[in-house]
Amino acid sequence: TDLVYDLNHVVLKESIKLLQAIVDVISSNGWLKPALAAMELSQMVVQGLWKNDHVLLQIPHFTDEIVKRCDGHKGGKDEDDGPIDSVFDILTLDDDVRNDLLRLPDSKMADVAQFCNAYPNIDVSYKVQDEDDVTAGDAVQILVQLEREVDEEEEEEEEHGVVSAPLFPGKKKESWWVVVGDTKTNALYSLKRITLDVKQSVKLEFIAPEEAGDYDLTLFCMSDCYIGCDQEYSVPLSVAAGDDSDDSDSNDSGSEEDEKK
Repeated sequence: TDLVYDLNHVVLKESIKLLQAIVDVISSNGWLKPALAAMELSQMVVQGLWKNDHVLLQIPHFTDEIVKRCDGHKGGKDEDDGPIDSVFDILTLDDDVRNDLLRLPDSKMADVAQFCNAYPNIDVSYKVQDEDDVTAGDAVQILVQLEREVDEEEEEEEEHGVVSAPLFPGKKKESWWVVVGDTKTNALYSLKRITLDVKQSVKLEFIAPEEAGDYDLTLFCMSDCYIGCDQEYSVPLSVAAGDDSDDSDSNDSGSEEDEKK
């Protein structure tokens, strides 16, 4: 019993803080992919699943058999054909179809409904400040807006961002990592961790690459507690040559002229 208590109340709860610290250390070294992997590990710890497990298994009372029925769902005349492979798909099902797929008693269906309603549906928008006037070595700012989709009636009544995780001990609030980086070079440019109630604005700041050219950066919004709701967006960035490059070119040409004389 002491081992179980230590696992639930010490190891699991403190592991999230440890993983957050690991992300901070990795990001300070500018490594993108290891940072994303640590974020995904945080999701797995909270939900008690492996990365390769089906995303639906984080829903309370879901079994491999239920997931198999969801994967085999073909849809009807009024539904899109195809399997049910996300939490959002469960929410869009008609009640009779959902009941037939899940085959759970009302008490357990209430737990399913609670999880699905708590599962975050986040709208993300972003804007690169002065995106047409970025030069090598300049400071770049990306303004990111995150907004949770909630019913108007629920906006004031409910506490948003409380994590539904049956296997995780204690109450936990959602956190999100907002990251921008270059997947081709494995470079992490900027990262911030936030808590999100309904709406939150984030400013990511970093120094533009020293070499002029067109870059295809990626903006990631990573949950620390739910699997399958991460988002990523392509952020094209055109970097013009800086003044130093112009001065260098002019100096080089001047030197060549002097040599000719």
